[in-house]
Amino acid sequence: MSTLLVAPFVAPLLAAAIGLLTRSWRGVQRTVTGVLMLVVLGSGVGLVIATRDGAAVATRVGDWPSGLAIPFAADGLSAIMVVATSAMALLALVFAAANGEDEHQLFHPLVAVLLAGVFGSFLTADLFNLFVTFEVMLIGSYVLLTLRGGGAQVRAGTLYVTVNLLASTLFVLGIALVYGTAGTVNFADLAGITEQVPTSLVGFGVIFTAVSVKAGLVPLHGWLPRTYTTCGPAVTVLFSALLTKAGVYVLLRLSSLVLGPDVTWRPLLLGVAVLTMVVGVLGAVGRGDMRGILTFHMVSQVGYLVLPLGIWSVAGITAGLFYLVQYVLVKGALLIVAGTVERLTGTGVLSELGGLGRSRPWLMVAFVVPALALAGLPPSSGFLGKVLLLRAAFDDAHWVAGAAIVLVSLFTLLSMVKIFTGVFWGAPTAATSAVPRRRPAVPVVAGGSGDTVPAHLEPEAPTARDAELSRWRMAGMVGPALLIAALTLVIGVVGQSLIELIEPAARTLIDPTPYLEAVRSA
Repeated sequence: MSTLLVAPFVAPLLAAAIGLLTRSWRGVQRTVTGVLMLVVLGSGVGLVIATRDGAAVATRVGDWPSGLAIPFAADGLSAIMVVATSAMALLALVFAAANGEDEHQLFHPLVAVLLAGVFGSFLTADLFNLFVTFEVMLIGSYVLLTLRGGGAQVRAGTLYVTVNLLASTLFVLGIALVYGTAGTVNFADLAGITEQVPTSLVGFGVIFTAVSVKAGLVPLHGWLPRTYTTCGPAVTVLFSALLTKAGVYVLLRLSSLVLGPDVTWRPLLLGVAVLTMVVGVLGAVGRGDMRGILTFHMVSQVGYLVLPLGIWSVAGITAGLFYLVQYVLVKGALLIVAGTVERLTGTGVLSELGGLGRSRPWLMVAFVVPALALAGLPPSSGFLGKVLLLRAAFDDAHWVAGAAIVLVSLFTLLSMVKIFTGVFWGAPTAATSAVPRRRPAVPVVAGGSGDTVPAHLEPEAPTARDAELSRWRMAGMVGPALLIAALTLVIGVVGQSLIELIEPAARTLIDPTPYLEAVRSA
């Protein structure tokens, strides 16, 4: 069991080391990263099986006594997060290889470092080690953000690292305050500590603020849409699947351990969640480019994901975790489609696009189905997730939250229709009429019986190898999104099985006794 716990953290670090040694061989890098990602996914599935009945497992890294050793632990929440994010990361790597984004020799090592930080944050059971894994994420994400080297990327990277370093400073300050008052940073010893040492609540308040920055909660969200739209499309997919989800995970974990049944802070948390939903979706409606709309929706959807912090019931947390799992996949698919559109046409601005559904019908399908899920329309997984959230909110008389779910869903649908009509509907534009390997546009020479183009300016006919390469690339770019589209429909129809798997994880958050006992006994 200790191997399953440590593998998601160690395997990406091993992949990063091998990737650096084989930086001149892209095929080797892709193979190593892919194999080790399958190892992580397999470990996550093993952890899901081990914790499926509400159990928890833990281990200590290093032959050190409790308090000095590095504790790793997993319950249903940790295991589900590892599986969902590793699956999406694997599809993002396929997309990166297909669109050529992973050609930089440092791409795979940096992605592996990023993944190590994310999976480490899901599995560590110690506040200081959580800070360390967050910093590992920051290192990998900052370099990936600026890997393209343009001025816009450097400016976005400067904003990103400045905001996140400030959040990290708050994080370590909060840890110091907690340690100074409670005398420990081990999760098992921190459970219910605020009742015994009320002054420790100040430190936890600082930590919650720092993590809220990293999760992208309003009003600490402004950095996210300004930075995620400038990096490579596959990097945006990775960031969407991993970074804010790590922040949401920490908020759920600390809320379970520290706040517990205390209802004092629940109205504030619920208000922040609703505000995040509304501000994010309004920002999305106002944007005129695909990735701009989708990145603002990241902010809005984070609000959905933290609604359980305010509801805090088994039904509410089950609904939130179900929505999180399907959302990781749905948003990844939409960003893959956006990146594919940019790769094919050279732009993601809606006013420059149109009619792409005629030439790329499968790409349109890959967008429409996840878009319906994001908006919460049947029979998609998003519909089931939002119905569960709505029911949990109304059952606990959170009428404003329930109304916000419905209203924000309507605006989400409006923004998805905006993308569909701007990109896939209507008459083709100059950008969407262009084909791969087409030479730069040239003036048409007027002739007597009709306009013709001189023979030496005709586009080159693609060779068989070019056609095969093009088919492979398109399959690698569109295939992951189509696979996710199919999954959203399957989950929407037979989602009860996933709910039954998630509900024990929700109960463990409400009553973390199995998790705490596992950490103490490790």
